[in-house]
Amino acid sequence: MSPFIGELIGTMILIIFGGGVVAGVVLKGSKAEGAGWVVITIGWGLAVTMGVYAVGNFSGAHINPAVTLGLAASGDFPWSDVPYYITAQMIGAFIGACIVFFHYLAQWRKTEDQGAKLAVFSTDPAVRSYSANLVSEIIGTFILVLGLAFIGANEFTEGLNPLIVGLLIVAIGMSLGGTTGYAINPARDLGPRIAHFLLPIPGKGTSDWKYAWVPIVGPLIGGIYGGMFHKAVFLGEIGSMFWPMSVFIIILFIYAQMQNAREYNEANVINQKEHINAEKSV
Repeated sequence: MSPFIGELIGTMILIIFGGGVVAGVVLKGSKAEGAGWVVITIGWGLAVTMGVYAVGNFSGAHINPAVTLGLAASGDFPWSDVPYYITAQMIGAFIGACIVFFHYLAQWRKTEDQGAKLAVFSTDPAVRSYSANLVSEIIGTFILVLGLAFIGANEFTEGLNPLIVGLLIVAIGMSLGGTTGYAINPARDLGPRIAHFLLPIPGKGTSDWKYAWVPIVGPLIGGIYGGMFHKAVFLGEIGSMFWPMSVFIIILFIYAQMQNAREYNEANVINQKEHINAEKSV
């Protein structure tokens, strides 16, 4: 099997299990309906585990453009192969989402909630604030890439590494996933979002393209910086882009805080006006 096919199949498996567990929990008429966030995070962790088990020997099982870029930024993967891998990951994610659609054919018409249908395919924020959402995706992916580097630096019983990687995904989901649904993978979000847009899902509603850039840009930044950070701090090899990237991250976080404060103040002003108008109408 070529690395291209490996990444395609691995990412497809990731989405079949990951998108599948979300569908089982949120779609009406599913026996797993209402199982909750813990089931979703465990399902995604096992999805990654199975994807890595399936193709790790063929492609290294990146199954995530942010991981591919993080490894390239740390010098552990050739930049020339990055487009090749990302293309395979995108195709695999799209195919995986289509398979989930066909698996749950009987549940789509029973589900009226358009947001629930979209959640099967892509992420959305618990509180919509683009700058804050971007920061969440950066942090989550940074921890992912850093965690993968930590796992790679330790020796485990043969065949156990994919399970440890899966547990890392569960930990990220439980600890950091509540803000944006932790895409931490551009292919995982964009490929299925395109599938949602194209597939004949009954009453599906919008694919929320206004938000779609966040789970692409955030993971790419977090993945690249995670690779740079590990190389600089843990290996003592500071590249020419490490400090400029660090400054950029700091500025971005400060901007997000300022934007969040502005949005909070605007919301307070609106609430106060509504309260005054309500009192006048009494």
